[in-house]
Amino acid sequence: MSIRPKRRSAGLAARAPGGDRAGVNALQTLQKTFGFPEFRGVQTQVIDRVLAGQRTLAVMPTGAGKSLTYQLPAVMLEGTCLVVSPLIALMHDQLRAAEAVGIRAATLTSADDNRDETVARFRAGELDLLYVAPERASGEGFRNLLGQARLSLFAIDEAHCVSEWGHDFRPDYRLLRPLLDRFPEVPRLALTATADAHTRDDICEQLGIPQDGMIVAGFDRPNIRYLITPRDNTTRQIEDLLAEQPGPGIVYAQTRAGVEKLAEKLSSNGRKVLPYHAGLDPDVRRRNQAAFVASEDMVIVATVAFGMGIDKPDVRFVAHAGLPKSIEAYYQETGRAGRDGDPAVAQLFWGAEDFAKARQRIGEVERARQPGERTRLTALGALVETAGCRRRILLRHFGDTDGPENCGNCDNCLAPPSAVDASVVAQKFLSAVFRTGMMFGVGYVESILLGQSSERSLMNGHEKLSVFGIADGDEAALIKPVARALLLHDALRANAHGGLEFGPAAKAIMKGEQSLSLVLPPKRERRARRGGPAGAANPIGDPLFEALRARRRELAMEAQVPPYVIFHDSVLRDMASARPASIDALGRISGVGARKLEAYGGAFLQVIREAA
Repeated sequence: MSIRPKRRSAGLAARAPGGDRAGVNALQTLQKTFGFPEFRGVQTQVIDRVLAGQRTLAVMPTGAGKSLTYQLPAVMLEGTCLVVSPLIALMHDQLRAAEAVGIRAATLTSADDNRDETVARFRAGELDLLYVAPERASGEGFRNLLGQARLSLFAIDEAHCVSEWGHDFRPDYRLLRPLLDRFPEVPRLALTATADAHTRDDICEQLGIPQDGMIVAGFDRPNIRYLITPRDNTTRQIEDLLAEQPGPGIVYAQTRAGVEKLAEKLSSNGRKVLPYHAGLDPDVRRRNQAAFVASEDMVIVATVAFGMGIDKPDVRFVAHAGLPKSIEAYYQETGRAGRDGDPAVAQLFWGAEDFAKARQRIGEVERARQPGERTRLTALGALVETAGCRRRILLRHFGDTDGPENCGNCDNCLAPPSAVDASVVAQKFLSAVFRTGMMFGVGYVESILLGQSSERSLMNGHEKLSVFGIADGDEAALIKPVARALLLHDALRANAHGGLEFGPAAKAIMKGEQSLSLVLPPKRERRARRGGPAGAANPIGDPLFEALRARRRELAMEAQVPPYVIFHDSVLRDMASARPASIDALGRISGVGARKLEAYGGAFLQVIREAA
């Protein structure tokens, strides 16, 4: 099957593989269809390979424009680009965005009631993009359908799902290779934002992509501010975050019950907050997701599955109310913030009990998987415990060693913490755990060390112990952080009765063979409401920007699409700054393509003229 330039009546430039002229035409297509003046990062390298008919794995951070690397070739090449994507909701989100710029796209899923029409359009060559799930793509009947029309490209999104080494393995992705090999002349493009070196190699092997076809753009998301804080009244801490961040946000809780409880508590502060988890009635779940996608300031409290199914670019913050499963999962989940490139915040609240529960879960999985799970947990421990740059740890985990030691946009770089040797306090704490019979929790052990008398300590005779009251005034403030660190390092474990008992690392600390260093963050001042580090959509308070946003809201309601599908906030800010006086001038603003200019240009020009 040969790959030929697509003939289009909409004035889009066609591309033949190779040559300077082809590069000019690709740039013209980018400018006319998508409204961007130039390519970003490695987009050019990826698109050049695709248009030359080559097989490629592109590892690009979220927000780097992965979808453009198959959408633009789909516009330029004759035939249909088949996009394999893991979630129906994500496909529908991407479908809206593609149609908004004039791309002929469709989805073929169990949730679509126009499947016959979509199949007919595909056979007739009337689709640039066709989105399907891996379960459908791997079926024999679907393979036969693909033989009835011209294919321009296979795009496998979230390609880390094909690898058992990846953090989100999907067995159906393993079944894609026979489909790809049935059409050997069709180029294949695998895309992911989260794949370490081992996973990248496995993706190439599983999808038949040569090692020299791998393009790794790096993993840095410089617009995201990483903040990691020990839990201390989680609800209040998240309320403070919401007060600082006015835009849309996601709060991840670890259980369905936790989602419900936290959403209810946060709703009492006047902000619209809705829950999302698999246990909700499907209609309620769909309504809540739709409300969040369409909102400009709503908060959704969810289990971690939420977010893969949306492509909402204006999420201003992601908060974790507990420890994620791995650094890969953390990177992917925090990557749902700031996809539009504007400043965003990723806030993690963690507790020592998170690590204790994680170790318990590791003990319950099959033995062959346990070493890998322990390695992942150790990496998370290093991330939350470090006194250095959080971003450096994240990037090095994925093999990205470039960049400065200080990122300037994480909590430790912005306000460097202090480190103290807490080995003596750790020994005292462990001694108190042992002498009280390994039957009590942190609070009770702390009270013994501080010499706080109670009915329980009197009844147990613990006030006669040598450890009663041995913590002096300076040590008192270190007891809780020491207990947290001991649990994190597996020197302590929680038993079935809620008490503390020794873990494998306890002996070395007790004997002085292993020191314990604590990282103490500086005291955090509560910031004023509605003005945190993520910034606001309208940082200078321009009334024209607010008027443009209001018009966008109206147009979005009329078109029944989320506001960001019309234009991103960054585009509206550029409009407010440039104040274009004509359609031509408006069309020169980045992000305003030909289709959107035709559909919405007049409405926004009217707002600008009225503000003059």
